[in-house]
Amino acid sequence: MYHKEKSIQIKSSASALYNNLSILRIAPRCLTYFTVVHANVVNMVSASWDGLNYSHRQLQSKEGNVATSSSLIMQAAWCVLPSRDLLVLTSQKGIQMYESDGSIMVYWHALDTPETPTAKAVFARGIAAVREKYICVGVSSGSVLVFDVPSKGSNITLSEVLEEHKEAITDMASECSGNLECIADLVSADDSGRLCVWKSGEDFQLLNKIPGFDTSCSSVKLWKGTVIAGYGTGQIRLYEGVTGILHAEVNAHARWIYSLDIAPFTGLLISAAEDSWVRVWHLSLAAETNSVEIEHMYNECVTDTQICGAKFCDGDGYAFAVTGYDLSEIIRYTQA
Repeated sequence: MYHKEKSIQIKSSASALYNNLSILRIAPRCLTYFTVVHANVVNMVSASWDGLNYSHRQLQSKEGNVATSSSLIMQAAWCVLPSRDLLVLTSQKGIQMYESDGSIMVYWHALDTPETPTAKAVFARGIAAVREKYICVGVSSGSVLVFDVPSKGSNITLSEVLEEHKEAITDMASECSGNLECIADLVSADDSGRLCVWKSGEDFQLLNKIPGFDTSCSSVKLWKGTVIAGYGTGQIRLYEGVTGILHAEVNAHARWIYSLDIAPFTGLLISAAEDSWVRVWHLSLAAETNSVEIEHMYNECVTDTQICGAKFCDGDGYAFAVTGYDLSEIIRYTQA
């Protein structure tokens, strides 16, 4: 179904972080941007679709106006809003938002760090663009910060703080199918496996809390109202977002899942884990039962690699890319 393409080299290797790969397609310019986190640096690569031109940039962890910082970056992800695309970096010190090419930092939000050192680490992790103008970012305290983003300029404001999680946020996702009839448009996950399903607006509404089973939910997606969650147990669970009904449970991997992604136009789902396997699944809506079904489609073993990021390169799932701990390359696969 897929075959391996030429890898893209990166300046420094991938850290062992959940969801450690982000991709942005820039169709008018026939370019794809990739980002991979290494310690306090984000490796950014711009690749032309013909595979002939690559340009590299590295973004450093910062603290406000300080040029560089040693604080570790936890995640880097592009947020695509109707009016603009922003690259969001989360670290142990705060949240940085850049123009999509990484050229200009437009916003910095400092995290509340305790005066005296505590046993609990402080960091931000989990990034999602929601509807027309919101970017949501998770924090280690369990809070979800909602930022209101103008169509241009740097007048980004913290508009709301959502306080439903008790454990550190691991990942967040917005409704990716483009279906405006879906009531739920954001899901947040935490270290205990709890999922919170939200409806966005001037005031975000909590629609449902799906209990965890004391195992971390490391990656989550939202597609056509269905929550797709990957866990430290190697399982994938599919829930109806608003009701919390469990549609399916799959023992997908032998080790901790690090990354999920979905191709919204085709319903293809990719899962990747510490067990070196990347698996591609197909999700479909069964009309008669109105439930989501999952079917296994494809396997790829990236030998001796602890996979930490896997993303489709397009909305149809025609190609995907993979990163692994300590690998200084992005491995790409396209449909045969």
